[in-house]
Amino acid sequence: MGQPREDPRGSLVRPYAVTRGRTEPRQHIAIEAVLTATAAAVQESRFAGHDKHRIASVCEGRPLSLAEIGAYTRLPLGVARVLVADMVADGLLTLHTPASTEVYEERMELLERVLSGLRRL
Repeated sequence: MGQPREDPRGSLVRPYAVTRGRTEPRQHIAIEAVLTATAAAVQESRFAGHDKHRIASVCEGRPLSLAEIGAYTRLPLGVARVLVADMVADGLLTLHTPASTEVYEERMELLERVLSGLRRL
């Protein structure tokens, strides 16, 4: 008679079950923030649940943004944000934050001075 139909409520309830009802992460993580798995992340995440293990696996050996993690794992972005924040707090993922604008400007000034000095040679 065909494929059994999935319960439409399952896709609505499951994300909250994964995060134990939490909708806010422990810390704010921007969707463009880059994350990498720590050396022991894949092994240790086996005991942290299926979704955390999938996140650790996709981040193993390559840096990914929070948005990419959500896409690769097919988790809603809000759920991915909560789980990733938990994993950062637990030391399973490393959050790489971009340099502040001030640091960037200082680096640019230094590079411009070096380039100027090289041109004089």
